[in-house]
Amino acid sequence: MSYVGSYLWELRQKVGSRPLLVPGAQVLLLDAAGRGLFQQRADTGVWELPAGACEEGDDFVGTARRELAEETGLHVERDALEAFGTLSDPAVHTLTYPNGDITHCFALCFVARRWSGELSPGPDEVTRAGFRALGDPPRPLHPPTAVVLEMFREFSSTGRFQAR
Repeated sequence: MSYVGSYLWELRQKVGSRPLLVPGAQVLLLDAAGRGLFQQRADTGVWELPAGACEEGDDFVGTARRELAEETGLHVERDALEAFGTLSDPAVHTLTYPNGDITHCFALCFVARRWSGELSPGPDEVTRAGFRALGDPPRPLHPPTAVVLEMFREFSSTGRFQAR
């Protein structure tokens, strides 16, 4: 689903650009070499993980699956997603979009190591996508993505769910 017609778009028609609290999900997709899938946003040019807002009737896993498919053409099963953290820190995850809309995002962060499909970036949201070493992500990197990568490193070394 594109932004136009989405739940968030419908809310924006009523409240304008004022800050909204938005639940969503992010997916760190890892290939066999441990590299992560990054995508370049069409609107700002920054690189990030596949992510997006919940729609009415979604849960976090459903949101993660839908956003990954919409933005990359790749599909992941529910049981392939492992939650490793949540990012809701307003100092990091309050976003202002080019049109002036502001969102304070509350994202459940997942890692997945198996998927199906062919990588085909969604042209309305993503200009390029590819796998890169987690320690050498593409630049410019979206600031929340940098935090999520730090959280994943900590999760990988401790096994503890991360919250920021």
